[in-house]
Amino acid sequence: MSVLDDLHRAREAYERRDWVKAYRVLSDQDESDLSGDDFTALATTAFLLGRRNDTVQALQRAYRDYLEHGDVLGAVRAAYRLVATLWQDGEVAIGSGWLARAERLLDDHGEDVVERGYLLERATMRHIMRGEFGEAVATAPKVTEYGRRFADAELTALGVHTEGRLMIFSGRVADGLRFLDEAMVGVLAGEVSAISSGVIYCSSIEACQEISDLGRAAEWTHALTTWCDTQPGLVAFTGQCAVHRGQLMRLHGAYQDALAELERAADRYAAAGGNPAAGQAHYERAEVLRLLGEYAGAQAAYDRCEEYGHPGQPGRALLWLGRQRVGTAVPIVRRLLAERQDPVHRSQVLPAAVEVLVASGELEDAAALADQLREFGTAFDCSALRATGDYATALVALARGESETALMAARRGAEKWAELAAPYEVARCRVLAGRTLRLLGDEESAADELTVARRAFAELRAGPAEREVAELLGDTSVPAGLSPRELEVLRLVAAGRSNPEIAAELVLSEKTVARHLSNIFAKLDVGSRTAAAAFAYEHDLA
Repeated sequence: MSVLDDLHRAREAYERRDWVKAYRVLSDQDESDLSGDDFTALATTAFLLGRRNDTVQALQRAYRDYLEHGDVLGAVRAAYRLVATLWQDGEVAIGSGWLARAERLLDDHGEDVVERGYLLERATMRHIMRGEFGEAVATAPKVTEYGRRFADAELTALGVHTEGRLMIFSGRVADGLRFLDEAMVGVLAGEVSAISSGVIYCSSIEACQEISDLGRAAEWTHALTTWCDTQPGLVAFTGQCAVHRGQLMRLHGAYQDALAELERAADRYAAAGGNPAAGQAHYERAEVLRLLGEYAGAQAAYDRCEEYGHPGQPGRALLWLGRQRVGTAVPIVRRLLAERQDPVHRSQVLPAAVEVLVASGELEDAAALADQLREFGTAFDCSALRATGDYATALVALARGESETALMAARRGAEKWAELAAPYEVARCRVLAGRTLRLLGDEESAADELTVARRAFAELRAGPAEREVAELLGDTSVPAGLSPRELEVLRLVAAGRSNPEIAAELVLSEKTVARHLSNIFAKLDVGSRTAAAAFAYEHDLA
């Protein structure tokens, strides 16, 4: 078969998004037989298959080939792609050098062309990375204007999407979401390349998660999953997709499924070259482990997320609160509140800050933050954020002894969370309702609320929350703070089962069993399986 036949096969595979075949055929060719467009296609397939070094090399070769053949604009586009790839991997200085080179080429070219819009898109991102919010807001509309003036659907979608995200960060959430939806129309219509489509998909879902628009996040996550599944061999964006699925699983109480999905996400990031976004996967894992009471595992996951540059707060502050280290958590949430002033990032800190400040008895400050959280919920028009505001209001009101306010807010929160199928959050609101009813003297109704909440926590295997409710109900039979799952593991250890046997019986991975054992040893303050088994027999748990 001739070289021309091979290239024809590669281009056909590329058009139908068979990235594996296109990459294989293109990479097998002698470089002298490839054009700039062929190198660009090779770079695209390499990127989508997670071959980062091959992507950079192919784009550099495309750049040279375009220049050698006098195609300045082709070279600019190759440089644009290089900037995006290098910046994504944290190589800001090298990427900025390529951006400067591309800008010089266009200055020498002299004409006003659509490629200037693409370089403006990178300039906007540079402003965002530097924290130059005002400059980014001023530049982003110019990107959209170039896209529309030159009828470039991809650039238009990128510009509109960036404008939308900047609007959201400035507090214009409704307008921002409208822009995000408009950009997604171009993606769904097939007007945008695969790489830019993946970027817009993931960025849109991330924006929805940040403002707790969980309904929209679920809708776009489903669309992203379908998009990924239609492209065999795809590696790029599958890590983000798995993270978003894991977040939704956590919301719906499928904690073990969420952990498995988030571990897959971390593995996919590793396969793609260790993307810094892996930090988010580890943060989400830490959040699940914290709810399960697996504090040692949560601590390790927060550490891992910070190794990738992702902040471990406010989750770590809530971990310290769960460990009764209120004095450690208070200065942390106060620092976060001082640092995060924009509405989006502040809304992410407020729920934890209210919980910590209520625990430390600083009720006036907690009340002000709960009011702010409710205001954000109204302004963002996101049901999950409104429900979070209701919970915070009920928590503060209960601490103040304002029973009627607490009861109404707790019940509003439970209703909203139920609509989102979020069993853990519903149960938390029920706990507040039960505590409030007890304060009002209605012990029977209080017991009913608390019993339902305890049952929900037990089904979720949310050990810390279940133990809290057990204490409210006067049941202190759970020893040493062990979670229900940890009790199961301990009983099997006492029965002489090995880790593989425990894993098979409980349908867990051996890694998860080992993590449970680590938690059990820490909570019982023992150093061996024998000592743990002895504890089980002493407390009639075997």
